[in-house]
Amino acid sequence: MFCFSLTLHYLCIMRILYPIVYGLFYVVSRLPFRVLYFISDIFYVLVYRIAGYRKRVVRRNLETSFPEKDTKELRSIERGFYHFLCDYFLETVKMLTITPEEMRKRLEIRGLDAVEQCFDEGQDAAGILGHYCNWEYHSATGLRFERHTDAVIGLIYHPLRSAVMDRVFLKIREHLGGVCVPKRDILRHLITLRREGRKSLCGYISDQTPKWENIHLWLPFLNHETGVFTGGEKIMRKMNNAVFYLDMERPKRGYYVATYRLITRHPAEMEPDGITRRFFEMLEQTIRRDPRFYLWSHNRWKRTREEFDRRFQVVNGKVLPKDNPS
Repeated sequence: MFCFSLTLHYLCIMRILYPIVYGLFYVVSRLPFRVLYFISDIFYVLVYRIAGYRKRVVRRNLETSFPEKDTKELRSIERGFYHFLCDYFLETVKMLTITPEEMRKRLEIRGLDAVEQCFDEGQDAAGILGHYCNWEYHSATGLRFERHTDAVIGLIYHPLRSAVMDRVFLKIREHLGGVCVPKRDILRHLITLRREGRKSLCGYISDQTPKWENIHLWLPFLNHETGVFTGGEKIMRKMNNAVFYLDMERPKRGYYVATYRLITRHPAEMEPDGITRRFFEMLEQTIRRDPRFYLWSHNRWKRTREEFDRRFQVVNGKVLPKDNPS
């Protein structure tokens, strides 16, 4: 009875709130970019100047990542980040109704010929990226394929806590042809596509903070010893994917350049964790090129190596609490 009540409550919320939230997003998404950026400038004042949204986290992240920069430069990066964060949100809402023609104007993609060459030779591909520039634009990659227009663009995602927002963002991410796959289902999804003879380019956002039990590697990243995921690399090796790093730039407001840079076509031949290490090296180079466009509001370094060593141990490849090694 309790489970039935929860299910009924969930359905009622979805039936009432989803049309309201979706309708609001839809109306906003129909506005031209110049209006959206005017709204973004207002949001910037509210979010940064008045509310100070996660300012303490942003400031700490910047100061510890760039100890060589003075306060003036750090504050300039900070302001640029908040401007971009507001732009990112409204650009993402715009994706709900943006036309393929408009997206092609605003997103230039380089290096896709190398991805299609992999497809020509019977090899699927993986794109590994971080929370830099507008990462949501990866879903539009299929618009730029020339020979493999039917290739599947897989978007691995972790469902949002809000069921309403999760459903809205699925609409946004799949509007331009991307296919959203929960991270727990990705391997099964890729195997199914291969059996069906369908080519795929799957995108892995790989710079999130793992749970304690998922930290199997620590490496240097932006002046921090950083615990990272290695699960994506394991899938790439198992599927023998060609691995590309997705580098992004923002030459001017509202326009992006994405470049697919090959890491390896032979993942099994790289040293263990080599793909993950190379990704973080390349991501750091991208961030240092222009730090404004990284997601500094994420509390990326809340888990430290010192606390990990104090509380956990690795037994037969599994992370276990020290007081319960079984």
